[in-house]
Amino acid sequence: MALGETVSKLESLLLSVLKDLEKVKRANKAAAQRVRVGTIRLERLAKLFRKESVAAGKGGKWKKKSARKAAKKSKKRKN
Repeated sequence: MALGETVSKLESLLLSVLKDLEKVKRANKAAAQRVRVGTIRLERLAKLFRKESVAAGKGGKWKKKSARKAAKKSKKRKN
């Protein structure tokens, strides 16, 4: 799975768990069960994200831009 795909799945899972957490506050038992299952899925996706993000960092996909290059780009955009 690609890092971008993992991030989008993680976002959607987090949103669904948050929605169910709101229902749990109103004593919805089925929502509580969905939250418990969701946290297990969240754990798995978080581990996958960590692996993929470390690999992306080592592979050079997330290189930091130097401060000079970033400043030059911002000056060009303003002009």
